[in-house]
Amino acid sequence: MKKYIIGILFLTGTLFMWSCDLGYEPLSATTDEEVQELLASGDDETIDLILGSMANAMPNYFNASGLTGAGGADGRYRSCQGLDYMRCLEANDIVFGDIASISIFGADEYKFADFISQSVDKNEYYWIHMWQLVTNANKMLYYLDDETIESNLTLKKYKAYGLVVRAYAYNYLMENYQESYLQGGKDKLGLMIYDTYDPTQDYKARSSSTETYEFIVSDLEDAINLLNEYYNNSGESGYTADITDIDLGVAQFILARVKLVIGEWDDVVGLCDAILANYSDFIAEEYYGGANKGFEIRPEENAFLYNEVNPEVILGFPNGTALTTHTSWTNPFGESSGGESGGYARIDNRLFEKIAAADYRQDCFLDTMIVDYTYPTNGTQDNIPTYTNLKFAATYGIGSDDKTQVGSSECNYMRSSEVLLMKAEAHARNGNATDAKNTLDVLLAARTRAGATPLTCDNYPSMTGMSALEMVQLQTRIEMWGEKGLEYYNNKRWNVSVDRSGSDIHTVKAAYDVSEMTCDIPDVEMLYNPLCEQN
Repeated sequence: MKKYIIGILFLTGTLFMWSCDLGYEPLSATTDEEVQELLASGDDETIDLILGSMANAMPNYFNASGLTGAGGADGRYRSCQGLDYMRCLEANDIVFGDIASISIFGADEYKFADFISQSVDKNEYYWIHMWQLVTNANKMLYYLDDETIESNLTLKKYKAYGLVVRAYAYNYLMENYQESYLQGGKDKLGLMIYDTYDPTQDYKARSSSTETYEFIVSDLEDAINLLNEYYNNSGESGYTADITDIDLGVAQFILARVKLVIGEWDDVVGLCDAILANYSDFIAEEYYGGANKGFEIRPEENAFLYNEVNPEVILGFPNGTALTTHTSWTNPFGESSGGESGGYARIDNRLFEKIAAADYRQDCFLDTMIVDYTYPTNGTQDNIPTYTNLKFAATYGIGSDDKTQVGSSECNYMRSSEVLLMKAEAHARNGNATDAKNTLDVLLAARTRAGATPLTCDNYPSMTGMSALEMVQLQTRIEMWGEKGLEYYNNKRWNVSVDRSGSDIHTVKAAYDVSEMTCDIPDVEMLYNPLCEQN
């Protein structure tokens, strides 16, 4: 009931404001039909006044903070970046700090304290956040039926925004709350499908996984068609220069990920090719992380912290808008969890040892300890251990010469190297080993040190004897290290369990089976929806 009241108040407030601005009677005299008539007959100014705030909010849901239920000081579950970084800690390739007794936020996740049972709060935050996105998308989509839209390009674009956000949220939920589609999830339950906004609608039972993915794919394909219509008729490029846009690249990226999950390999390749045709440049060696700069590391010279030097960004946000939660967990020179508090983000030595000497990504991790680094605000000194990452490092904030301002940064959520890796995986899964290796060779050449012989699948030392798929998996782990919790979700897809027993530096040498990576449907749903079945 609470969610319904909030929804009614939200719509009431929104519609009251625009009705007054337009000179119409307040909401009590404005029906949904009248709203839709205004949208259908109005000019862009009227449309923006009615729906602009909703539409303009859609991109920000990929960069969301202030999530319901999490405390304001909880860097784990207060933002989307926190949610994703907790998944990073629940895997093989990130070591959390250098002492087993570490007890700061993140320690429970790294030690595999229960995060999947239906009654634990570590579970419900993921559920609540993504259903909020579904609800907010549906609030806007409610007014955007085909009859209202007709040929209006702005309304087509707005509808596409809502469909992309809804599909993104549904896929995120599926990756957390059901076994991976090709690892047994196909024949199991999916999610409740809510395709419209109605605060009084009845609860629904879970659909099948197949039906849920059909819904997700349909939303994304419809969104791509609408965006194509918009861009083809507006004269704009479908791959906009504004990296905060929900453009064709964003919609195609999410659809490529979904198709990778459900195993439609040819579609993955086609979608990735469409994106890569517009993102042909790679991060330059000098901007790949904060390596080789001593203690004078400016975020403007790190492509993972500053989008202007990162030509790979498909979706990202500028300084001031970008969340900095991820940086707080991963910058060893910062004065938060990943730095002064001791939760250093370190690469497992087993993965580090697989990075070729001629691969400049090796420089993103310390090979010797930094002794007595002084954190600027309090003068605290600490040793920063070996294998700590410099990928997300900076000693200053953006635009500042004051080291106490360390932490301000930009962020990205989608980049073209991941697209290349999705394409390579699709080729490998489809039995096209040569195409998979040729695709990987493009990335490896881009990651070869200046002056060295270009790296390829055939001369990369640690990939000798590997299958094409194993090569893709290794390079994905290296390239996407520390980003978006991707290793965790890929482990589910690849049926790779966590096993830290062979690591020299993991402080918690735990094992965690793939079968335990699927979250229960949480109490916030089970206690109120009598139709919902548990996994």
